[in-house]
Amino acid sequence: MGYGYRGPVQLVIFDIDGVMTDGTLHIGDDGEQFKAFNVRDGIAISLLRAHGIRSGVLSGKACKALDYRIRQLKFDLAITGEIEKLAAYSKIKAEQKLSDAQIAYVGDDVVDLPLAGLAGNFYAPADAHPLVLSAASHITTVNGGRGVAREVAEHILLAGGLTLEEMYRPLMNQWKRYDTAQ
Repeated sequence: MGYGYRGPVQLVIFDIDGVMTDGTLHIGDDGEQFKAFNVRDGIAISLLRAHGIRSGVLSGKACKALDYRIRQLKFDLAITGEIEKLAAYSKIKAEQKLSDAQIAYVGDDVVDLPLAGLAGNFYAPADAHPLVLSAASHITTVNGGRGVAREVAEHILLAGGLTLEEMYRPLMNQWKRYDTAQ
């Protein structure tokens, strides 16, 4: 892995609604959904990538706004519109040739509970459902949509032996080339 990261996590999978958004759905007159994403989470995906850690989306909902954000942040994999998360997780794990210990999952609601105890690290936002909070191996200090992915990325990289300065060094070099997604 790049720049001295020595942790086991090789893939971080994010639920979207309630994790990378605050869970609010904005629906226009034509039925199109709009979502508000936090720029800190965009930096988090770039941060993981800079250290050789892949990122993915596993969301129960699908919409154009989410598809756009997935492309914008260049997630390594994405499954949307899939409420059956256990089957989707198993598929991802097999396709990526990873063990549970190499995967971190971030979820906030009861549909995410089947992955608790499977993924090596199971993160929950501070405002997750109480059942998810009790099953989580890590709880962020922030609520969904308020930089959860950033906190998770930093936690993983710190646990992997990097200081804050070391983890951000490759991104600061990229900023000069303007290719870091926010």
